Amino acid sequence: MALDAEQLKRLIRQAFESVKLGEGIGLWEAQAIDDYEPPKIRKERRARDQTESWQNIPDEDLRQCESSLSFFDAAGMRFHIPAFMIAEINGNSSVGPIYSLTDLFDYTLEQFAALSDPQRNAVSEFLLYLDSLEPEGFDRERIQKALADYWVLPRPSEAKD
Repeated sequence: MALDAEQLKRLIRQAFESVKLGEGIGLWEAQAIDDYEPPKIRKERRARDQTESWQNIPDEDLRQCESSLSFFDAAGMRFHIPAFMIAEINGNSSVGPIYSLTDLFDYTLEQFAALSDPQRNAVSEFLLYLDSLEPEGFDRERIQKALADYWVLPRPSEAKD
């Protein structure tokens, strides 16, 4: 059974509580990458990024920068994904992170390499929550496949015989 919205937000906050961006790709920096901006502009956008607390990223910034999900490195994804998930739970997202979490290819899996087991569990619970909202929804098959193929703990490739 899926967690309710408040339980899930608590789980996400706990799992990602002390995550900082560090040298990872930031929200606005990723927009510069998406727009093929030169290094000078990318650096200017980076200066605008929140780096210490993902909880302080405004939902409006997340909405404006949803394509950034495709351009984060592992550290950037680890820092930003909780903000995107909570915005989605609160209904403050126009697209949300579902495609990034379910369209899993070799190049996108690298984005999730920095997640700890508790963080992976929070993502899994988030996907179960979304699946429970619309049991007949068009994303159900992709969510269930992503859960079975990647987000379960341990991942199938890590399972011991």
